[in-house]
Amino acid sequence: MERVLEAEVMDSWEDATAYDRMDFLEVNTAFAESAIAVGPESALVLDAGTGTARIPILIVQRRPQWHIKAIDLSHNMLKVGQENVQSAGVQDQIQLEYIDAKQMPYGDSTFDIIISNSIIHHLPDPMPFFRELKRVLKPKGGIFIRDLMRPKDIETVDKIVARIGPEYDDYQTQLFRDSLIAAFRIEEVDEMIRMAGLDGVKVYASSDRHWTAERAYRE
Repeated sequence: MERVLEAEVMDSWEDATAYDRMDFLEVNTAFAESAIAVGPESALVLDAGTGTARIPILIVQRRPQWHIKAIDLSHNMLKVGQENVQSAGVQDQIQLEYIDAKQMPYGDSTFDIIISNSIIHHLPDPMPFFRELKRVLKPKGGIFIRDLMRPKDIETVDKIVARIGPEYDDYQTQLFRDSLIAAFRIEEVDEMIRMAGLDGVKVYASSDRHWTAERAYRE
């Protein structure tokens, strides 16, 4: 099945609030705990494509000595995210910024860890992001990226979508379906990471619908 692009930026208020209402607590918690596992006790972290900042909040609640710059290209996602950050009382640890992950203003070797959840499938060409990731990450920095994995055919897409719960409304269900079709396969991700010169990154299927790319932080 060929990849069909969806919008790079989910910038409408409907998109932001619909996304924030989705029940991702279980998968977000698993992401947060796995991201913590690849990093040191204290760290400056970049979260690329933070959405409504649910994952950074879960992370700093477990690692209060981490500081996270959480970036996104959606004003409305960041607006909802700021409300979530303030409600959680973690605004001293999480800084939300309107920044394009493909062209970041940060200096070389700035971050100890870079994390990203579900940004890759939104990018028509993820290579600029992977190159920027390499530039702003410390040479021995940690990486934890997770995203959807494109199924082999539309029948498999339909089967995966059919398994989601009734808590998804029609709009949210369509968002999920579109994202599956816009996603990359493991071999495509592995090739892009190799081309970006990111060494020592393990790329693997972490569920029947997700791939993960990770590298532990090294002193």
